Amino acid sequence: MTHSVHHSPGFLKLVEEVRARVQEISIEDVHRKIAAGERFYLIDVREESEFASGRLPGAIHLSKGVIERDIERVIPDQSAPIILYCGGGYRSVLAAENLQRMGYRNVASMCGGWRAWCAAGLPTERG
Repeated sequence: MTHSVHHSPGFLKLVEEVRARVQEISIEDVHRKIAAGERFYLIDVREESEFASGRLPGAIHLSKGVIERDIERVIPDQSAPIILYCGGGYRSVLAAENLQRMGYRNVASMCGGWRAWCAAGLPTERG
């Protein structure tokens, strides 16, 4: 996998350790769920500026910096299906583990994140 963003070795090591404990879902599976009208929470954990410049259709913004603080207010049901994504699939893995530690039982991180979604030409929204 090639990365357009350079990540430090320590960060990559942490993500790889956490990845083993987090469910991941492909962009194709997320797209299929959206197209089928499946009900789930789609959470964008990127920064506000990233979210404002474009996002997956129907995404809710809870940046990685505040998701643990705000998730119980936004999604009180710990069994609700939640899919997290970020720019490349790294921050969302870390956020997914934290939600699991908080008791959320149906959390997944989207592999490849926003960059993979856009590279595949899948629909986005702005505004």
